Formats: sequence, structure tokens, C-alpha cells
Amino acid sequence: MAPTRPRGILRPGAGAARFDHERRAPAPELASIVEHYWSVRWDLDEPYVSEVLAHPSVHFSIERSREHEEGDARVRGVVLGRFSRTLEGRGEVFGIKLRPGAFAPFVTYPVSRITGRAIPLREVLGDDAETLRARVLATDDLDARAAIADEVLLRHRPEPDPQVDAVGRAIELVQREREILRVEHMAARLATTPRTLQRLFDRYVGVSPKWVIQRYRLHEATDRLAAGEAQDWARLAFDLGYFDQSHFIRDFKALIGTTPAEYAARCAADRR
Repeated sequence: MAPTRPRGILRPGAGAARFDHERRAPAPELASIVEHYWSVRWDLDEPYVSEVLAHPSVHFSIERSREHEEGDARVRGVVLGRFSRTLEGRGEVFGIKLRPGAFAPFVTYPVSRITGRAIPLREVLGDDAETLRARVLATDDLDARAAIADEVLLRHRPEPDPQVDAVGRAIELVQREREILRVEHMAARLATTPRTLQRLFDRYVGVSPKWVIQRYRLHEATDRLAAGEAQDWARLAFDLGYFDQSHFIRDFKALIGTTPAEYAARCAADRR
């Protein structure tokens, strides 16, 4: 199983009581392309609204639910705001999370073209999209599903692209160094220019470098608040690289829809 816990699921305590989330690692030959495989299953008496702060990754997904009883295979671009989904009845999604930038070699157009959109998986994998859908839905075993995905993706693995590696270095830098809050800081650390980064991210990631910086800062904030680790908003803002507490609270509320204090209180109630 992929070693790290999910990041970006809002109010994870509430979600854990309503759906099962698991991960698996890809074959070593796919590790430069696929971050992990994931599975979400639910069986609910009442509808539940699940909300996620998306990562800067494109996903391949296969869903079986009330809306898609025979299964639906899609490529899902990066979601800019909160991704909200109402889960009803019984359903499941098997997903393939690509590494940031790794979708670009599969297509001839900028990844920004599908940002906030979903397209049929057959547009990328051709007839193998149906093969993947049918074989994944024919088994409930997640290890078997991961092996099937490995087999299909190995047939479509693009040639190595050095720009994907460049994106990976930029993403790792933002994740590692909290003080990077501006694209200019990011460009200086990578010995490039903001304009070059903007073009690279538009073509390969689908969102701007500024979006990525803010998203990772807010991922850490929601994680710490959900775990009950942060009560001092000024200290939390400083730890995340903000020099102004009001700037942090404004960014948080614009995306999450509540203040940090309100979000922390809801997560605390979920844990009880």
C-alpha cells in the first residue's frame, strides 16, 4: 500500500465514518508516472457530501454508482476550487493518480485544456479504456485492480520527458520549503524565470505555479486543524510561511468556505 495518508480530504473524521479509502502503489516501472492507485467505496442510507482540495494531478477514474451502473471511465483534470461530490446509496471509484506533469506526454495539447473538466478515458487510452473499465469492475480485489492498471498503463507508457522531471522538482520544492509563497521565490530557487514557470505549468500541470503554492499551504493547514494540532492562528500562519495572519485567514475562507476556527470546531465535533 502507498505509505502516506490521504491529504486534501476535508473533515476526514466525518468522511471516515461514511466511506472506505485505500491506496496501492504502482509497478516500479510506472513510479515516475503514477503516484498511486486509490479506491473509495460507500454504502449509505443517507446522502453525504464529500469535499476535497484537489492536488495538481490529473486522475484516471472508473466509477460505478447509481448514476453509472455499468461503470464510467474518465480522465479528470485538476479541480481549481473545492471538489464537492454527493455520495448516495452504494458506489465505488477506482482511481489512478498521475504525478503532477505526467499526463502531458499522453496528449498533444496543454493540460490546462482539461482543467476543471472530465473527458472520456478512451480519448487517451483508446480501446484499452474499455478493457480497463471492464476488467477493473469484474473484481473487487484492490490488489488485482492495481495489477490490471499496471498492465494497461505499461502498454501506453510515454517516452521519458525531461520537462516532467522539471515539474517534479518544482513541486517537491514547494512541498519542502514553506517559505516559498511567491512564484518569484520559486523561480529563483530553480534558477529560472516566473514566465518560464508559467508556461511550463500551463502545458504540463494545468494550473499556475501560484495555485500550486497556495494549495499545498492550505493542505497543511486543513490537516493540522483536522488533527486538532493548531489553535494559535498567528502561529499557524507563520509556520505555513504567511507573514500576515489576516492573509492566511482570507485565503483559507475563500477556498474552504469557513474560517480556520470554524473548520477546527467542525473537525473536533467529527472526532467525538
